[in-house]
Amino acid sequence: MNEVTEEAGLAMDRLDQVGIALEGGFRARLQNLGNVGNEWDTLVQGLAAGGHSLGTFLAVILGAVLVSAVAFYGARWVLQGVVAQSGRFSSLIDIATVVLTVLVVTLVFRLIVPDGTLRQVARFWAIATLIGLLVQRLISGLLLGRRKGGEAGSQLASFAKILSLGFASALFGLAALATLRVWNAGSGLRDLVGTFLVGLPAFGLLAYAYWSHRRAVAAAVAGPEPRTAWRERFAGIWPILAILALIGTFVALQVAATMGRPLPGLAMLGSLLLVLVSPHIDSVIRAWSERRAGDLTSSLLAATLRRMTRFAFAILVLGLLIYLWALPALTSLGFDVTLIRAKAVEIVIVALVGALLWNGTAAGIERVEARERRTPAATSEDDVHAPRTRLATLLPLLNGTAKIGILVLSILTMLVILDVNVWPLITGLSVFGLALGFGSQTLVKDIVSGLFFLLDDAFRMGEYIETSGAKGTVERISVRSVSLRHPRGAVATIPYGQIGKIQNFSRDWVIEKLVFRVAFDTDVEKVRKLFKQIGQEIAADPELNEDLMETFKSQGIASVEDGTLLVRGKFKAKAGKQFGIRKAVLSAVQRAFRENGIQAVPRPIPAPPGAGSAPS
Repeated sequence: MNEVTEEAGLAMDRLDQVGIALEGGFRARLQNLGNVGNEWDTLVQGLAAGGHSLGTFLAVILGAVLVSAVAFYGARWVLQGVVAQSGRFSSLIDIATVVLTVLVVTLVFRLIVPDGTLRQVARFWAIATLIGLLVQRLISGLLLGRRKGGEAGSQLASFAKILSLGFASALFGLAALATLRVWNAGSGLRDLVGTFLVGLPAFGLLAYAYWSHRRAVAAAVAGPEPRTAWRERFAGIWPILAILALIGTFVALQVAATMGRPLPGLAMLGSLLLVLVSPHIDSVIRAWSERRAGDLTSSLLAATLRRMTRFAFAILVLGLLIYLWALPALTSLGFDVTLIRAKAVEIVIVALVGALLWNGTAAGIERVEARERRTPAATSEDDVHAPRTRLATLLPLLNGTAKIGILVLSILTMLVILDVNVWPLITGLSVFGLALGFGSQTLVKDIVSGLFFLLDDAFRMGEYIETSGAKGTVERISVRSVSLRHPRGAVATIPYGQIGKIQNFSRDWVIEKLVFRVAFDTDVEKVRKLFKQIGQEIAADPELNEDLMETFKSQGIASVEDGTLLVRGKFKAKAGKQFGIRKAVLSAVQRAFRENGIQAVPRPIPAPPGAGSAPS
């Protein structure tokens, strides 16, 4: 109890210290802003004393921006011409453009700007221009790369322009602040420029872009169909989240500046850009992974890494946010972040390993299922009873069990990293499982019965079975029950403990027996020869002979009923494949009877009770 009280007291003292630091920093900023006029005069005098004028610096700044822009577009034009002729390596254009632009701009500055201070200022504005052009290309590529015409396309184009303009103004603002720092400008002047001439306009412009184009942004984040309900809900609230991220970034920068521990502006702007474009990058990664999902020629490791790309990207974004935003904020509040950083790295490693195992399991099972689907399967409506393999039946259960195990182990490992004692949790789960076993004997019976049914290979997915309570095609197998789809469409879910006897109609082979009613004076030997001829025709049919195991033949007279002969024939076929052969046999028998004058006799309809009695 005393320890808890002491920790609470230390936390309150720390909050008081933070409040005092914020109040003192705010008063100091107001005082510095009041001295902006004097700081400006001192700045101009310092430039003149150094042999420079404000006009000279403005000319160098303008020249740096123009030279960087011309070099960038010129290098890109040249490289696009080379790539267009070769037709390869188009993805390397942007990287080569940046390298060539840096070389050209550096050479120009060394030849034209000999002064060290002027060259340093020119470098700031050249870097801002180059990064701004790259950001503009990134935003345009993500938002407009797959853009279609119409109102939605024009809205996205307008949003991309405003967004690029907002980030460009922020980058040039950072260049202006770096220039003021080189000029030894006062803190009040730098604060005025950074807060009111750079921060507020840039963040306001970005927030306006998201609010005025929120519908187009939501549609772009949602991506093409099909998409999940979670994705649609996230896309609907994303513009609001983006505006909150902008406000949070601006507030964090101002709080850090007030406390005298300013955050790195370029790193904060870069992380903000990453946050804002991350849903669009996720959409691109999602489309890429879905296009490559059916590629079975790549290795299992490549398929696993492709599946976990989105998760790894989310972890990267979250890690950068924590490193650039949370850790500096905790440091400014007086916390020791060394231990936090180490544990965060360990948790990220565990999460990535868990994701690798999770996606590796899913990719491996998908490949096995794809191979199972490539086996000869049903091709018509009559082949719905075609069974699957035993492995295809067990795969869903194996998939679920493996994923649950990976998830539980990952969570327990993270708790251990956070110094949480997991043994009480494990013991509690064990006690709960034991109590569940004693209190739910029916559930245990169902699970154990299902385990033995699966071990005995009593039924598989897609097989037609009949139990003591229902019959139909096996449509779903879970840990506790099996679902059967009746031929008329109804679904029956039966716990394993209530199945009892199982009759499987889709295993190995089936003998189909057909009975025909003919007139009493029919030549039975002629019928036998016709059945034999029909059997030979069916056996010669390339579409049916693969599923036929024994040809159709006559079994002679089965019985005599009401002066009618019952002639029977049979054939043997693969289980689930007999329906197409049955249709062909019935059609051939009808045609043969008609052509040879054999008369089929309908079954007599029994008279209703009392129809033949005389009235009383």
